This record gives sequence, C-alpha cells and structure tokens, in this order.
Amino acid sequence: MRAHILQHVPFEGPAYIGQWLAGQGAEISDTRLWESTTLPDPDAIDLLVVMGGPMSVNDEADFPWLAAEKRFIAEVVARGRPVLGICLGAQLIASAHGARVFRNTAKEIGWFDIQAADGVDEGFRFPETATVLHWHGETFELPPGARLLASSAACRHQAFQLGERAIGLQFHLEMSDESLHAIVANCRDELVPGRWIQDEATLLAAATEHFAATHALMDRLLEWLTRR
Repeated sequence: MRAHILQHVPFEGPAYIGQWLAGQGAEISDTRLWESTTLPDPDAIDLLVVMGGPMSVNDEADFPWLAAEKRFIAEVVARGRPVLGICLGAQLIASAHGARVFRNTAKEIGWFDIQAADGVDEGFRFPETATVLHWHGETFELPPGARLLASSAACRHQAFQLGERAIGLQFHLEMSDESLHAIVANCRDELVPGRWIQDEATLLAAATEHFAATHALMDRLLEWLTRR
C-alpha cells in the first residue's frame, strides 16, 4: 500500500494513523505544506490522508497552496482512491467538491459524543454513539451526492462519505497522547470558557479513558477504506 499524507502544520501529524500504516507495511510519503507544495502523482497513491490545521479552507489569500491542494484532492477522489480527511482535511474534501465551509455556531473543543446518522444502508457505519475528540470552529455543507454518517449536538455535519472511498471526519480519531499535548501546546489560546469547550485539565484527563475506543474505531475505518 502506498499512503500519502498531506500535513498542514508540524503539530498535527498522522499520529495513530501512522502506527496503523506501519503495521500494514505501507510505504508512507508526505507533503509538509508549510515547507513544500510539491504534490505527488495521484495515480501513485493507494490511500490519501488529509490532516487538520488551524487555517481555514477559505484562507487562500494567506495560503495560496490551498487552491492546488483542493484540486489535487478532487483528482484523487475522482480516481476512486481511498481518501480520509481529518477536521480541516474533511473541510478540504467538501470545499474541493463545491460545498461551502463556514463558521459553526459554536466552537467545539473536547470529548463529546457523536451519533450515527439514520438510514446509512450502504457505506461505513459508525456506532450508535461514540465519544470522540473535537477541535474545530468551522463546519461545512455536505458536498453534492455525499451521505451524512454522524452528527453531534453542537455540529450536525460531523462525518460524511463521498462515493465509495472518500470519508471526511470533523473530529479526531487519530490523536495520541503526544499529538494531543502538541495541539494543546500550540492552540491553548482557544481553550476559553464555552458551552462546547472543555478546559485543558478536563480534556487531557479524559484522553486515557477514550483513546483505546477511538483508536479501535480508526482501525475499523481504515480497514474499511482500504478493503480490496
């Protein structure tokens, strides 16, 4: 398996996804967009993973490479390759297919439940309820033809599937202890009192309780995406 990772900032890497890929014996490459905007041949990829980041998909004036990245994501999806977008990555998949990305009614940061969407007869199925890590201030419309997979009380569009091989997650199943501490260290200023914002101590303390379940769910999702 040839996996390519699009990473937007140093502190939001693949974390547990990297462990899973290594366990599969995958050949892993990446584009670190803060250093280089060179993108690979879409036909040379068996799995594309698009990571998160603090910027918006709408910030093309500040990050001109976003436009090329969206075109690249659309090309990989069009070829039927498995694509997984995490947080900003999900928003990029949506934007690349004509959906609007905009500020959510509230920031959602911390461990909160998602609920599986009703009527998902085909495609990936989430558990009826799962506690997952959120860290976002924006949301998105569903791209044309996409299926909603999961929602939360604070944000309706939490997960979607586009075609048979592309999935966007607004939340983070990939976080490890190291990567969670990294995002807290770099984005601590966002941890202000709010209905859907947990304080740092609560957020970090809950991690050990939930990592096993979120990693198991990531295992299942990656296995489903890369199925033969």
